Amino acid sequence: LKTTPRPKFSVCILGDQQHCDEAKAAELPHMDIEALKKLNKNKKLVKKLAKKYDAFLASESLIKQIPRILGPGLNKAGKFPSLLTHNENLGTKVDEVKSTIKFQMKK
Repeated sequence: LKTTPRPKFSVCILGDQQHCDEAKAAELPHMDIEALKKLNKNKKLVKKLAKKYDAFLASESLIKQIPRILGPGLNKAGKFPSLLTHNENLGTKVDEVKSTIKFQMKK
């Protein structure tokens, strides 16, 4: 969508060093692989993380490890991270996620 329907939508970056640095520069919340390992599949903590943010963006290098590190918590919350590559601009990607709307259809 052209306009951002949810400007207060909170996005968390689960990134490698480069993405964490970019997120820090843009003042976006971010976590690196070490911070994720600290959660160590603790369901309560993963749930809390999923509740705290509306969406997640993850680096290419991390996205395959996320289910292993966090368990099924983010998937159950319907907030599995979107892919973030190094040649994409972090700011535009975050805006893109903010202006995406998900809706569920009844079967």
